[in-house]
Formats: sequence, structure tokens, C-alpha cells
Amino acid sequence: MALARISRNWRRSSGTMAIIPSYLQTLTNTNHTNFMNRGKQGIIQGYRFGHAERLSETEFHYASLEPTKPGDKPRVVVLGTGWAACRFLKGLDTSMYDIVCISPRNHMVFTPLLASTCVGTLELRSVTEPVGRVQPALAKHPNSYFYLASCTNIDTKKHEVYCETDDGNLGVSDEPYRFKVAYDKLVIASGAEPLTFGIKGVKEHAHFLREVSHAQEIRKKLLLNLIVSETPGVSEEEKERLLHCVVIGGGPTGVEFSGELSDFIVRDVFQRYAHVKNYVHVTLIEANEILSSFDDGLRQYAMKHLTKYGVRLVRGVVKEVQPQKLILSDGSVVPYGLLVWSTGVGPSQFIKSLRLPKSPGGRIGVDEWLRVPSVEDVFALGDCAGFLEDTGRQVLPALAQVAERQGKFLVELFNKKIGKQNAGRAGSAKDIDVGDPFEYKHLGSMASVGRYKALVDLSQSKDIGGVSMAGFVSWLIWRSAYLTRVLSWRNRLYVAINWATTLVFGRDSTRI
Repeated sequence: MALARISRNWRRSSGTMAIIPSYLQTLTNTNHTNFMNRGKQGIIQGYRFGHAERLSETEFHYASLEPTKPGDKPRVVVLGTGWAACRFLKGLDTSMYDIVCISPRNHMVFTPLLASTCVGTLELRSVTEPVGRVQPALAKHPNSYFYLASCTNIDTKKHEVYCETDDGNLGVSDEPYRFKVAYDKLVIASGAEPLTFGIKGVKEHAHFLREVSHAQEIRKKLLLNLIVSETPGVSEEEKERLLHCVVIGGGPTGVEFSGELSDFIVRDVFQRYAHVKNYVHVTLIEANEILSSFDDGLRQYAMKHLTKYGVRLVRGVVKEVQPQKLILSDGSVVPYGLLVWSTGVGPSQFIKSLRLPKSPGGRIGVDEWLRVPSVEDVFALGDCAGFLEDTGRQVLPALAQVAERQGKFLVELFNKKIGKQNAGRAGSAKDIDVGDPFEYKHLGSMASVGRYKALVDLSQSKDIGGVSMAGFVSWLIWRSAYLTRVLSWRNRLYVAINWATTLVFGRDSTRI
């Protein structure tokens, strides 16, 4: 505690950096086992000097997880807890490797069902899986750890990643804790960010739908607007604005959210908010065609079904987003009370900042074995990675099934090739046999459109035909398929119970 107080009281003076006391320098270089006896109980601590402005990497003093020693298992550092990262973590042989996972969230989100949590069809805990359950070694093994932090930089020559905690959300310290972790093998699976196309006002006023926190915000905003709209004195015009829900983006996420929302309105809002039910409207805005990756017949079915249950479909391009209205490129103005932005994803600022080769679109460039070819011992997969142009392969879409299959491929590469050939150490995998390259075969797409209807398209592509169907049977297939893909039996039980209670009692409209 005294050391923490001293470090907080140090300040930069006259433009010069305070001298690091010798005992603090010694702390950083102490044996990691002793240091982590207290670090295991919380987030590893790093120390910072000076004012609040961001400094260069060399000006930070980092606590460290030092390189592995002879006799230790090779250390695999994984950045992220998404589909790709968790599939890799789940299958990695912990008798061969120690694991360090670094991510700003300690759970995986089952994103195909996230839209259902916004309106109360499912509870939030039903679609999340703690990373400690995905890979128990992170909680139990003495040299495997999970750190709740974000990676800020990677030194591929030193085999180190630099991280910091997000204390703005944690509330643990006045300033972030900073630390570095040495790795033998690094797997970057940090995902992507929502695309805003640089449109003014999107980040400030729109809700995204990528994380559990996003679903919570959407649910609270939706219910708040319903409750406030019944207040005496609210004008007719204001009621129409408050209860106008606008969805931008006609991909699977936007369509499924619109379907869930229209179902919620028809089945629950009309009964529980009878005074304002005639003011509630949903508008889905798409620049081109909705569900462009689906069969044409399925797209037409989706459009007719959504329109039948009150979703207004508008083709347009958003020019600007303001606090209570958005402006389209043709000059039309659309007032809204809730705005959900779902126009796809692109590389995060972290991925853009890395000095690594990039694939078309700005993702980290990888070869056919998901290796970053210009550096040693670095792999990338999921939404943050794409094939380099010289591989002759197209960049794969940012889909859960792509990420999951890449995670499965890479874990087999680590367990059956790298580990079996004793190539887990840093710099020891140059000339090993890595086997066959990664091949992706699309298994098809599914999307719910609400009111017990869904689309199932099992075509590998638009050029290669396959089974496509829509309706109630497709809805049963959609639910059955996703129920089996939920990661744990605990969550499968939660999902099944949530679906049953919603069917019998309707959705919960409590605003918490």
C-alpha cells in the first residue's frame, strides 16, 4: 500500500522524468512466481509516472510476466475471448502448454442469440460463458492465467505483449495498471469493431449490438421510451419519436433484431402498453438488399414477413446521425427514439496500429496455416485476420462459423504438429511439418425473422445450389441448431428454460 501511495504521488517536474527507485526496479525483475502470488488474486500491477497524457512505451514502467525457463512448458498467449479464441482455448492441450489469456471481457458471448436478450426472450447469462469454464486451466493451473486487460502493443522481436487495464470501468485505481507478458507463441484473436463508415454522430448516438453491455443498453432504452411515452404532457409528435425504433443494416443481425422487436411489440407491448401501442413502429434501413448472402427466394420471404408484422423497410444511405433524428443521403429526415446500428464490422484501432502485414480490408495478413509470415511465432484468426493476397485466397467473411473453424484448425496444429515436434518454444518452429493448410467450407446460413418463422439456407454459395427453406419448420431447425451449438450444458438448460417461460408467460418488461 505504501508503494502504491508513493507511485501515485510522483509527478513529472520541469519536463523531466522522475528517477525510478532501485527497490521498485528490483520488484519488476523479481522471480515471477513470487510476484504472482499476489498478482493471481487480482490484476497484475504496473506503475506510471507523470501527468495523465499518454506517454511512449519506453516511458512506462511495466511489471512483467517473464519468459519461460528450461523445464517450463511453452507459454501460449491468446488475445481475445471471442469465437475463435475460445474454440482454440477449449481444445489446447494443457499438458503441453501453459496458457495466458488477455481480454477486456472474461467471457464468451454466443452472438447468434444476442438479439433475443434485447427484448427479454433470453436472459443475458444464458448467452455468456465464463472463460474459466471454457478452459479450466486458466483458473486452476499454477502457470496459466487470465488477465482482464487490453493489449496495446506487441514487440515481435522480444516476444512480448504490452497491456493495460481499463480502470475507467473497473474503478480499482486512479490510473490503469500496465504490464507486459513474454510469450513463446502468440495467438491474436481480438475480434473487430462495428463499421461506422466515418458517418458523423454514429458513435455518439447509435447503439451497437456486439456485446452483452450493448444488449443491456438497448433493452433499458427501449423500456424507458415505452414508460416515458405514457407520461401526461408528452405530445403526440414526441410519442411517435420516442416509440420509433430504427435499425440500420439489413444483414442477419439487423434482420433478427427487427424480427425479435416486432414479435415483442405484437405479443407483449400491445398488451402491456395499451395506451401507446399505436405509436410503436420499427424501421429497417438498408443501402442495398437485406440478407444479401441468402437465396433470392428467402430474401423475398423475409421482406414480406417483416412487412406483414409492422417492420417498415427503407432503402437508403445514412448521411448524418443527430441526437433525435438521422438524415439520409436523399435529404429525408427520420426521427427516432432508439437507433441500433448493425452494418458489419471492420478492423479495430488496435489491429490497425500493429506493424504487421495487412490483408485486403485492413485485417492482419496470414498464410494458409493462419501464421503471420513476416514474424516468428505469431498466429492470427477470427474477425481480425484475413488471407494475404499472395496466397490467392479471398478474405473470409466475419462469421462465427469461420472463427470457430479456424480455432479448431489452429488447436489441432498446436496439439498434433507443433507440440508433438517439440516446437512450442520461441523460435523453434521454423522447419517443422505443419501438415495440410486450412480449408473453409461454408455450411450455410440461418436467420430468425420473428413470429415462429426463420430462414435456412444450406447453399455453399450463390453459385452452388443447396437446400433452402423458410417458415415454421425452419424456425424449429434454427432453434435446435443454436441450442446444440451453445457452449455448455448449463447454458443449454438456461436457453431452453428461457424459451419455455417466454412461450408461456411472455417476455419480462421489468426495467432494471
